[in-house]
Amino acid sequence: MPRGSLRPPPPRPFISLPSSTIMANILVAFVCLIVIGPSSVIPVSAQSDSTAPAKSFPAFTPSDNYLINCGSTSPTTLPGNRVFQSDQTTAKYLAYSGRDIQISATDNKNVPAPMYLSAKIFDSEATYTFHVTSPGLHWIRLYFNPLQNNEFNLQTAKFSVSVDTLVLLRDYQMEKNEPISKEFLVNVATERYAIKFAPSQGSIAFVNAIEFVTAPGKLLDYSVPLLFPVSQKFDLTSSNFETTYRLNVGGSYLDATNDTLGRSWLSDAPFRNSATGQAVSIQPSVIQYPTAGGSPLIAPPTVYSSAVKMADSENNIPSFNISWTMDIDTSYSYLIRLHFCDIISKSLNELYFNVYINDKMAISGLDLSSLTQRLATAFYKDFVIDSSSASNPLSVKVSPVNDVQGFKNAILNGLEVFRMNNSLGSLDGEYGVDGKKSSGPSKTVAYVGFAMMFGAFVGLGAIVFKWQKRPQDWQKRNSFSSWLLPLHAGDTSFMAANKASLSRKSQFFSSNMGLGRYFSFAELSDATNNWDSTAIIGVGGFGNVYYGEIDDGTKVAVKRGNPQSEQGINEFQTEIQMLSKLRHRHLVSLIGYCDENTEMILVYEFMQNGPFRDHLYGKNFPPLTWKQRLEICIGSARGLHYLHTGASTAIIHRDVKTTNILLDENLVAKMADFGLSKDCLANETHVSTAVKGSFGYLDPEYFRKQQLTDKSDVYSFGVVLLEALCARPAINPALPREQVNLAEWGMQWKKKGLLDKIIDPTLVGQINLESMKKFAEAAEKCLAECGADRPTMGDVLWNLEYALQLQEASLQGKTEEENKASSAPASPAIVAPTPAPVPAPSTPDNRPVSSPEQTRNPAELQTIDDHSGTAMFAQFTELNGR
Repeated sequence: MPRGSLRPPPPRPFISLPSSTIMANILVAFVCLIVIGPSSVIPVSAQSDSTAPAKSFPAFTPSDNYLINCGSTSPTTLPGNRVFQSDQTTAKYLAYSGRDIQISATDNKNVPAPMYLSAKIFDSEATYTFHVTSPGLHWIRLYFNPLQNNEFNLQTAKFSVSVDTLVLLRDYQMEKNEPISKEFLVNVATERYAIKFAPSQGSIAFVNAIEFVTAPGKLLDYSVPLLFPVSQKFDLTSSNFETTYRLNVGGSYLDATNDTLGRSWLSDAPFRNSATGQAVSIQPSVIQYPTAGGSPLIAPPTVYSSAVKMADSENNIPSFNISWTMDIDTSYSYLIRLHFCDIISKSLNELYFNVYINDKMAISGLDLSSLTQRLATAFYKDFVIDSSSASNPLSVKVSPVNDVQGFKNAILNGLEVFRMNNSLGSLDGEYGVDGKKSSGPSKTVAYVGFAMMFGAFVGLGAIVFKWQKRPQDWQKRNSFSSWLLPLHAGDTSFMAANKASLSRKSQFFSSNMGLGRYFSFAELSDATNNWDSTAIIGVGGFGNVYYGEIDDGTKVAVKRGNPQSEQGINEFQTEIQMLSKLRHRHLVSLIGYCDENTEMILVYEFMQNGPFRDHLYGKNFPPLTWKQRLEICIGSARGLHYLHTGASTAIIHRDVKTTNILLDENLVAKMADFGLSKDCLANETHVSTAVKGSFGYLDPEYFRKQQLTDKSDVYSFGVVLLEALCARPAINPALPREQVNLAEWGMQWKKKGLLDKIIDPTLVGQINLESMKKFAEAAEKCLAECGADRPTMGDVLWNLEYALQLQEASLQGKTEEENKASSAPASPAIVAPTPAPVPAPSTPDNRPVSSPEQTRNPAELQTIDDHSGTAMFAQFTELNGR
């Protein structure tokens, strides 16, 4: 019996039973209904109303349906009444000024369809233009077969195919001497749509048949979860697709006649690890589709009626699974569609299994029963794999849940893989439509390359000449990078020419640059005990951070860059540029720098209590009170508000998280680490830039559009607020999938009105519920999906101040009540003990930390102080915040 032809007995409702047996079954069911209760039984009416067979859904009729059999002299009719028109009928769609070359063949034994028996050859650019009746998704299918002829060798033909803004094929050449089709799903937004064939230099282009057909809109969900990072969404609105793989898992090959949308489905056998999987199937007529959101247009019942299950479902090996592997090009992102239909269970709630893509958990504990409410019902799930996390080969695995009791199994019914166009608008190659090159590098590129090479030689010669003329004492009075590679024009290099004349402990850079004091490498070596490894208080992409003491014992944090790190060099320059123009009570202060012997070193004020995160979880520090957490969040908000509005240009931090909020000896919060920060001019609404930041804090809108705004910082700060409330990491992969992402999980509980159930247990009993409610509202607004719906940092600050007022009023009321209850005429007055200061952590975390106020030099930029606002808001304690 061939693979995929296994037919198990039909489901029980279709078995003919004697009347006595039927009556007995009805009696048993009635007794079960009385004993178990109606809540345990799924109503038949609900099942029938929520699902329907494929034939109950209306057929799809495309509004645009252009089928062209290129090179043929008569129409070609395929099963399903799909008629491909001849060249004469479709000549009005073609714009072509070259030779009219048509070829055909009579032997149809080795072709899957008659369209492959004729072809049209182009020796110059040719364009088919179609009128679009309704915009939206359209299929483009191109058919190629290198037919034999006396004049041209079609197998060596090389050509490109493109549409208005998208490259479909670039320098395409047949790999094998056999028919092949290419399928694309494109988003059409114009009234006329052109498909252009362009031969490569010295070659020809050809095509056997063309389809340009409307696709149903419900075929695609435009907001699809990313495989990684978890819970992030990917917007498919501007994406186009090429079908890379479409597999009928557990079944045989299905041609276009088996699919109402003309799709072909390959057998999965060549891609599957057959040792662990077993093909099963049932009758397609049994398959049901959800009436809400389901449709046989997603996949025909023939696909859902076959599956692959575990070959040995009772195997106890934890890693036992079924896997499929497919080769992909990792320079592209991919849309993965998984099809499921429980055709192996005998009753509901038997089947639970995990799904992995590239060994990352895609679906944990998939329970088809809870999703479809009945057996043999179609279900599909989409994921996007971003090019940055793609790996080759692509692997898909299904595996039983190890701790489930009884029936252990896993299934997959269908699998589709679509390549997505890159940022240049191409599905094939590195060049977009407007930048494509038909015959290799142009002369302009060659000239530019020659000029760059010439410039490099000139620059190298200048460096060698300057090295020969270097001063004898350059190592003592100057640094390699400052005299050889100055970062600024004129006297704005890191080391001024007169720097050597200054005493070692009084060397300052030009005050108008704001870089603070210049330290020699020897000074900082002494301060850090010769870079003692025990003095390391943090490690980052820039390099190590050391604890040090300078001058009369002033404590500092010394951030020593790694010269080999490109990221470190960029962050060094950015941090210099940012901190040279920023001074604020709630921003970490730059004391000075060192630029000597290729060293890149920044010196900050030391923050005794380290990162905010260490006081929330992960370290054995005394828990912070709710008031302390509010004050820390308010201080951080003030620092961010200043960045966004107080400087000459708006500055977007781009890496807001609890490890970049540092606490001094008085638990005053200061924002740190400006290595990823970006300037945003007053007339700019956003900054287009590559996505950078930390997973769990990353603004999903910034991730999708690559457009950075100050609202990206607001989103990240919303995650910080939830961390302060719940005392858990923003991302914890060890938790169940629905709890991995703190922002998503916390907002789910907030919408239920049960956020108090997941707060830090140490806060229970001490947190004022109204204060928490106002705080949670601020976090929820920060975490809005759309940046335009998020508040400004000024609004966030207002709400946090108000939450603090509510908490202080509550504490004051409690204190007064306790004093009244405990006071008596004969009793001495009870004085509340002064709270002990929070002990300083012995090993602060890995971020730049800061120095006491007295180390700041008066000649530096004037510190911009801020007002607490606490007294100001006291009169508004009865009002609601924004």
